[in-house]
Amino acid sequence: MKHFRRFTAFLLASIMTIGLCSCSAGSGSSSDSTNAADGSVNESGQSTTAGSSTRNKTEAMTAIEDKLNLANMNPEWTYDDSSDSWTLSIVTAVTKPQIEDEQGVSVCVPAAYVKGVDTDGDGEADVTSGTANGNLVMDDEASVTSSNGQVYTAATAPVIVNTGAAGYSEQQNQTAASTYAKEGYINVACGNRGKQSTTTDESGNTVYTGDAPSCLVDQKNAVRFVKYNILLGNLPGSVDYFVSTGGSGGGAHAVMLAASSDHSDYYDYEIAAGAVGVYQDENGNYITSVTIDGQEMALSDGVWGCMAYSAITSLSEADMAMAFEYYLDTDYEFNTAFQKQTAQYLAAEYMDYINEKNLSVSEADLGFDLNQDGDTEDTVPLTIEYDAQSHEDTNGYYGTYLDLYLSEFRQSLNDYLDRLDYAQDWTWFDTDGNALSDEEVAAMSSDDKAQAFIEGRYAKGSSESDRQGPGPGGFPGGNNNGGGPGGFPGGNGNGGQKGFPGGNQTGEDQKDFPGDVSDDNQNNFPGGGEKVGTPDSGTTQSAGSGTDSGNYSSLEEMLEAYQSDIAELEAGDEYGNNIVDLYNPINYIGAEGTSNPAWARILSGASEGDISMMNSLNLQIAWLNAGTDAEIEWQWDGGHVPSEILGDSLSLYVDEMYGKYKADAVAVTKEDPSPQTANGSATEAAGTDISGWVTYDSKEGAAFTLADAVSYRTAGASKAIPGFDVIDYGQEDYVFGSSTKDARHWDKYVLKVLEENQETLSGLFNTQ
Repeated sequence: MKHFRRFTAFLLASIMTIGLCSCSAGSGSSSDSTNAADGSVNESGQSTTAGSSTRNKTEAMTAIEDKLNLANMNPEWTYDDSSDSWTLSIVTAVTKPQIEDEQGVSVCVPAAYVKGVDTDGDGEADVTSGTANGNLVMDDEASVTSSNGQVYTAATAPVIVNTGAAGYSEQQNQTAASTYAKEGYINVACGNRGKQSTTTDESGNTVYTGDAPSCLVDQKNAVRFVKYNILLGNLPGSVDYFVSTGGSGGGAHAVMLAASSDHSDYYDYEIAAGAVGVYQDENGNYITSVTIDGQEMALSDGVWGCMAYSAITSLSEADMAMAFEYYLDTDYEFNTAFQKQTAQYLAAEYMDYINEKNLSVSEADLGFDLNQDGDTEDTVPLTIEYDAQSHEDTNGYYGTYLDLYLSEFRQSLNDYLDRLDYAQDWTWFDTDGNALSDEEVAAMSSDDKAQAFIEGRYAKGSSESDRQGPGPGGFPGGNNNGGGPGGFPGGNGNGGQKGFPGGNQTGEDQKDFPGDVSDDNQNNFPGGGEKVGTPDSGTTQSAGSGTDSGNYSSLEEMLEAYQSDIAELEAGDEYGNNIVDLYNPINYIGAEGTSNPAWARILSGASEGDISMMNSLNLQIAWLNAGTDAEIEWQWDGGHVPSEILGDSLSLYVDEMYGKYKADAVAVTKEDPSPQTANGSATEAAGTDISGWVTYDSKEGAAFTLADAVSYRTAGASKAIPGFDVIDYGQEDYVFGSSTKDARHWDKYVLKVLEENQETLSGLFNTQ
């Protein structure tokens, strides 16, 4: 039956003319492998044939395909009875790994798609349980019905690609979790190089080797490996329905993987690692295909969908966006005068940055009336304006871009309120603080619960413990059960100042709380632990820092280091690329040569402090304009890497999208909630009364002002305004500092502010 699955793919290929499609090498060149020579694409938007022919293939290219064919690896498979799944032991994803322990891949498949393991090569299943070396024997007649009612087979199952890289760090190879087996999905775990990765040079010295885009490239190569073996019939799953997912730095890479699908800027790096299905001929032309039974078939490194949790990207604009968001809050207390002045300058820079992009968005794509003219039929230009007198409550800033920001915040709160009926064991209280009776809870309407939530008359129960997401810190896995620090799944979030919901219990001063725990910043308290910006302590400075620089005695000295570092980056790497640009998904969404995903969803905690909400907003705008079905949600009481709660799940969204984009699939909708009929057991309300700044109307929903929104945001802030000692988002670069030198500077916008305002900032530097 393995050949039946090949035949299905070849049937499509046989009615198409296989032509020659090879593109010039070099940064920015377009060789989009999904744009086949005949232009034929399937229903998910990806090509079914390659544009290159076998006569272009060299023996070296064929050798790569032979080596990465699972049928030639005699791989080990292990059956797990509890999840009814088979898991592939870790194998290499490339033929020339720089670090073998970080460039491997593992796959977990539902056992329903598999008859067993063929151990002697006769095509028959010899082993049906336990552990065995050999090749899977597919059951193409079997199907799995997911928990949401979607139906999948071995040929149609979605493939979930877990992008690890929490904090842009290295990810050791690990076996894929069985999390999604019951849903009928194929689950992929891959290693990746990152900021701690080291090798030994010819002189025996240890050197860091995790520069961008190594991490992303390793994930792209894993995608190629799995797709190749699906086409060969070695693995179940559909090459057309890959979904990237991860949290924090993993969420960033889930986005970047989706945003940069099939762009040739990454081919040189993939080729250098010995990836399958991407080669360069003697004329410098790229070939992006694999040869299967004598026929050429396109092999994409892209994905169909993206589910990102707290995506820490785009870093290129993150410093400005964070500073702008802080500066909008007139009550935000900066730690130093230099921080405050730098934030003011960066805020103005961000306004110019957004306005120069000439952004616009369709109300129909957004799903709400942005300009409030009574319809959703307009395309609204997005701008930031400034008038210090008329908009004093936001330090002078306003405009349609900020209207969209506010609308998304309001929508996120209202979405949360709409889902309160899915809460099963919360305790609800009356206005006098008394717990309601079971009968009173059973009689509560949706409006009653929404009003009680806004007034803080509730205590959450344990019904949110069955959480789904990317796994702690974005590592491969699935379910997020149990607690976690600093807003990780099951934790308290990072909000809590100024009477906002979602607060942690570490005290009133949120600024004493360290930065992103996934970024190894537990030691970043002012005056304590290892020095930030070093290999031992990551690259992010906490918001509690009152020192502008511990390494440079003057702004002029630091500025010189900035200029030197950025000049080095702009000179390009070995392929002539600026590695900062390679890690900016905005550069690739909708660009020529990019295969845009069909859909994307970014879920962030509205009270998280790891990145500005404007980053996910900008990604949504770009994707919507590129034709991708893009949604963002800022979970109202969620911290960094929030879990799916109140009836939502990753599997629900994937099943919904599958039903939406595959013609013969089931149209999946979320099940109606079961009414709560018994009150919880808490003795007092634990919610925060936000009715002083949030109004609620049964028809219009919840509303609040822009000033309120940004004040809520900065309550969750946990990182310092950038522009000095350690850049917040310098983790992109992976070149560490030391006890006497910063981590490498790379932000050209920060450099511009420092240069243009050197005289003013110099007098404030390292002063209180």
